[in-house]
Amino acid sequence: MEFRPCIDIHNGKVKQIVGGSLKDDDNKAKENFTTDVDASFFAEYYKKDGIKGGHIILLNPVGSEYYEATKEQAVHALMAYPGGLQIGGGINDGNAAYFLEQGASHVIVTSFVFSDGRVNYQNLEKLLAAVGRERLVLDLSCRKRDNSYYIVTDRWQKFTEEKITLELLDKLSGFADEFLIHAVDVEGKASGIETELAAMLGEWGKIPVTYAGGVGSFEDLRRLKEVGMDRLHVTIGSALDLFGGTMGYRKVLEFVKGEEV
Repeated sequence: MEFRPCIDIHNGKVKQIVGGSLKDDDNKAKENFTTDVDASFFAEYYKKDGIKGGHIILLNPVGSEYYEATKEQAVHALMAYPGGLQIGGGINDGNAAYFLEQGASHVIVTSFVFSDGRVNYQNLEKLLAAVGRERLVLDLSCRKRDNSYYIVTDRWQKFTEEKITLELLDKLSGFADEFLIHAVDVEGKASGIETELAAMLGEWGKIPVTYAGGVGSFEDLRRLKEVGMDRLHVTIGSALDLFGGTMGYRKVLEFVKGEEV
C-alpha cells in the first residue's frame, strides 16, 4: 500500500467535496473543505516528502466559466512538482499531451473512453497514440446499482453500462499503466470503505490500483489494507488533516510504510 495524495480543484479553488453532489448546472457541489491556498502549495508539500502518484482532478467541465481558472491552478501544481502528479478531468486525445508537457506524469481519463455508456475502444486507441500506455491512467470510478458496481462518468453523475468485473479489469489493463477508482457513493463522506469493491480489486491486483472513497479513520485504513490484500494504494481526502479532517497526514505516511499507529 502507498499513500496517493489528491488535489481536487473546483471553481478555481482547492476543495474536498461529497462526490455524488457535483453538478455542472451552476457549478455547484456540497463542500467539505475549501481554501484560498494555491494548488501549487499542496504540490510542493507532497514533493518535499517525495510522494509520487497523486492526482489532480479538474472538477469543472470544459466550457464552464470556471474551467480556465481551475486549469490554471492545476498547471501551477504540475509545474511545482514535475513528474510527481497525475491529472484528470476533461482529458482527451487532443489535450492529453499538453498536460504531460506541463509536468504531469500521467493523464487520467474517464468520459472520453466511456462515451455513450460503453468502452469506446476507438477513443482509447487515440489516447494510446497520443500519450502511450505507460502514461495513461483509466479512471474506473463507480457507483453501486442492482448489487453491481457500474462505471460512472461526467463528474460521476452518469451511469454507464460497464460493470466492474475481473474480466473488464483484465481487458482494460492492456491499455493503461494504472487504474484510479473512486467509490463514489462514499466519496467525501469519511463513513467507511466499500468493502466488497476493495476486496474485488485486491483479488485482481495485476497493475497498480488506487482506491479512493470513504476512508475516515485508521480502522478504515486497516480494513482496506486487509480486504485489499495490501495490493491497493489509497487516497484520503476529506478525512485528512490537510483538508480539515482528523487523520494526521504524517501518521498516514507512517501507517502505509508499515509503522502501525
